[in-house]
Amino acid sequence: MGGPLRIGVVGAGKISAQYSATLSRLPTLAVTAVADLDPARAGALAARHDGARALPLTELYAADEVDLVLNLTTPAEHAAVALAGIAAGKHVYGEKPLAATSADGRTIVDAAAVAGVRAACAPDTVLGTGVQTARAALDDGAIGAPHAATAFMTTPGHERWHPDPEFYYRPGGGPLLDMGPYYLTALVHLLGPVRRVIGMSSRPSAQRVIGDGPRAGIAFDVEIDTHVTGVLEHHGGALTTMVMSFDTWATHLPSIEVYGAHGTLSVPDPNYFDGDVRLSTQEAGGWIVLPPSAGYAGAGRGVGLLDLSEALAGERPHRAAVDVALHVLDVMESMETSARAGTAVTVSTPCRRPDPVAPLISL
Repeated sequence: MGGPLRIGVVGAGKISAQYSATLSRLPTLAVTAVADLDPARAGALAARHDGARALPLTELYAADEVDLVLNLTTPAEHAAVALAGIAAGKHVYGEKPLAATSADGRTIVDAAAVAGVRAACAPDTVLGTGVQTARAALDDGAIGAPHAATAFMTTPGHERWHPDPEFYYRPGGGPLLDMGPYYLTALVHLLGPVRRVIGMSSRPSAQRVIGDGPRAGIAFDVEIDTHVTGVLEHHGGALTTMVMSFDTWATHLPSIEVYGAHGTLSVPDPNYFDGDVRLSTQEAGGWIVLPPSAGYAGAGRGVGLLDLSEALAGERPHRAAVDVALHVLDVMESMETSARAGTAVTVSTPCRRPDPVAPLISL
């Protein structure tokens, strides 16, 4: 490419600080522009990156010094921002989910293909040492052929800590669309894509109360189901039992476990890049911790952009692949459809299991 991948950030909210910290320490990536509905917030983020400018959104799309649009807006805006970036001839990388609906996600995929630009999507936590070490163990046959898995994300709800949590409880939000991408993307890396799903869901509380920040104490309506459970059938035959909940105060359940013919693999929380991978087999006589053997060590949010820049330079597929993001969105949408209809739903969108990050890469 002849220089760093130049990034224009759209959205300078809460998650942007984590991306900013990662991008600041990777010399092959450079933030050159920032746009936000709040110009002061855009200016503050731009000031953290040498030479970056706070720009109106239309000027960011048109800027010659922007190669890629990093989309950190709320889920309802993901498709519009991605499509505008693609129309301007830019590569795009978005926060999860890819879009609010599978139909919008397919539009992004198709538009990028026609324009000849790369489209990518978080989460990139699956590129860290946690999921990648677990994948290496699976691929090496540490537990034999995997036949089942469990995936649990349980919390009392994001209104306890987020100052503006309403969007989590509107269409496009909820535990499945908010946190499901971490777990489902990890499961695709571990077990491959999903063939069909069956789901059920509920809404125990009609209202929530903001618990932190200047708006603490304000009540708001819950517009979507906040406890979702289901079973996923992977193309390889494994069955995953999944629970995503904003209605659970405490649990001892693991984040992800994979069960094979000869053992069990415990996978750390896929919302993070690292964590202990534990293996239990008859030969081991209990749980042992596997040393990190694959993935980006020392990674943070935004490492998917590093992988994308290297993929562009090497003319290879990038791992935060848009087909995976669309497949994950389709799986989540299919679970919601199944919960309403009471029948199993076939997932229509295929994806390729991304290449592993191996051996270990230290940042």
